[in-house]
Amino acid sequence: MPDDWKRQIDALHSDLVRRDDPAAWVSEADAVDASYLYPQLAVRGPVFGLAARETEGDGPWRLLADVTEGTPQQARDGLNSLLWFKAKDDTDVREERRALLSAVARLEREPVNELTVLGTRYRIIRGDEFARSGENGLEPPRPTDPEPAEPTWGDRQSPPSQDVGFTLEPGRAEGLMAGALRIALRGFTYTGDHFPPEFRADSARAVREHPEVLLLPVSFGVAERRGQRWRPRGALMPTPHDARQLLVHGMTEFWPVLYDFDDAEKDEFARAAEEFKAAGRANEVVVRDRCFRVCRVERMVRLGADGPEPARPSDVETTEPMKLHPTMDEDGVIHYDD
Repeated sequence: MPDDWKRQIDALHSDLVRRDDPAAWVSEADAVDASYLYPQLAVRGPVFGLAARETEGDGPWRLLADVTEGTPQQARDGLNSLLWFKAKDDTDVREERRALLSAVARLEREPVNELTVLGTRYRIIRGDEFARSGENGLEPPRPTDPEPAEPTWGDRQSPPSQDVGFTLEPGRAEGLMAGALRIALRGFTYTGDHFPPEFRADSARAVREHPEVLLLPVSFGVAERRGQRWRPRGALMPTPHDARQLLVHGMTEFWPVLYDFDDAEKDEFARAAEEFKAAGRANEVVVRDRCFRVCRVERMVRLGADGPEPARPSDVETTEPMKLHPTMDEDGVIHYDD
């Protein structure tokens, strides 16, 4: 293993030298600085998404949805909806619609992690979400992380997904520090008595059966510090500015309604939001001793001989399979009373 590790690092370094890309070298310098300032990894836990590959040929697995769901069933519900709408909008062939609706019916009854429908394999996949941390808490965005040329604070539209279409191939190009992290994570398992024995056993089994690690696109989120702990507040975003917009939206629109702020709280959060916006690329704001920070978030997916790791038996569920859409017949007629 040490020799294999060294060979892979040497290959990553040679590739970086061969590319002779000044921007890549600056990004590597940022990554090195981050490894000193934020040397620990704070693992939040598992995340789930949906991937697919065609049964014909040797094409790669591709992500069909963001790998951000909190439970496998949430990802299965996404597959349920995907196939239902394919039956509704993407075919006029009765046999194809029948096959799609048969898969939907199964997803309504069973917690299945893989289905093959009309030449496509669909799989519920599992990843792990983590962030770097140090003496100053969680890592904020780096200077080389992507930012819009002209950031705006207008109406907050849903940003495009970085995950959808992402290919799950272990040989993807990556930087030297990202490659070193990926190699180091190959042996990662959940340990400690606070994890149930079956959870720890599944984690150790995953290292054997899905030994390779792939890093997904870096994301950004908002975290709130409570005591010595940081807790996520909201969804992951593709850029630091998208996360800043999410934070401002929470402070001025969402949280006042959700938490029933009084007038004084509304005014304080509104003033803090304006100061945060005026600061430009600020990554932290404190309101009433509550500290909010825009953080850099990473995710990993394990790969084995047959592709990405599916959900594990010990993964926690909060809902069960259920009917999500009206009944549709093979002619495409929707029956709302069934």
